[in-house]
Amino acid sequence: MSDPARRELLTLRDWLRFAVSRFNEAGLFFGHGTGNAYDEAAYLILHSLHLPLDRLDPFLDARMLPDESERLASLLDRRIRERVPAPYLTREAWLQGYRFYVDERVIVPRSFLAPMILEHFQPWLAAPEDMHAALDLCTGSGCLAILLTEAFPEARVDAVDLSAEALEVAARNLADYGLETQVRLHRGDVFAPLGEATYDLIVSNPPYVNAESVAALPPEYRHEPALALGSGADGLDVTRTILRDAARHLNPGGLLAVEIGHNRAALEAAFPHLDFAWPQIEGGEDTVFVLTREQLR
Repeated sequence: MSDPARRELLTLRDWLRFAVSRFNEAGLFFGHGTGNAYDEAAYLILHSLHLPLDRLDPFLDARMLPDESERLASLLDRRIRERVPAPYLTREAWLQGYRFYVDERVIVPRSFLAPMILEHFQPWLAAPEDMHAALDLCTGSGCLAILLTEAFPEARVDAVDLSAEALEVAARNLADYGLETQVRLHRGDVFAPLGEATYDLIVSNPPYVNAESVAALPPEYRHEPALALGSGADGLDVTRTILRDAARHLNPGGLLAVEIGHNRAALEAAFPHLDFAWPQIEGGEDTVFVLTREQLR
């Protein structure tokens, strides 16, 4: 962006119009916390100016200082030229109103399991008040493990990931929430590092993108760890492992909840003997299944 052009942009309103125009012109993909150019431009502007993220209107006609304009121009330029997802630029992501630190070591938090956790998995979990132990498989940034402690404050929570780098990010988020003693992090492949531990609830947002879809992902997704996206030809490799071993790690009456994206048809074809339940989730119908220990056995 040239200096003369930047000098023409004086107010937040000017910068908002400019950013929306440039984002649309560049054909950016929005799927990491916002769904359109306007919302993403507003978020980046407010974040760069250290303003409340839910209050744009009062500031629209405020003029920006030269250093503020310089900082914002650099942020917008990276978003356009490098196609970096906004949360990697700001080093934060929001899920159900909770803030998490993120960088390129983890995928950007986005999960239809999050509202189910905060709603105590009703009506599928028989007695939420009796929740003593919960497990988050493929924890990434640790966001779902942290939400589990919010929903079930008396429960012990374990969180597993294959990536040591992802667990570094999860540890930072746990520290931010003061949960270093309540949540235990384990490095390994699915259930491998847990021994014979059992749980009342197991949740997982594992890699589930099939090979064809991985090849067609927009450039923004290329900044995310490949390990956390693809899972074999049909996207179900990790889910198969979870289904194979979950019953052994669930207590009687325990519940398994797994997010699988758009793989319902492939999953039901692969496991015709399992009676999957598919919760009705706003914006995410057929993306999460739940099974009890008894159904798995």
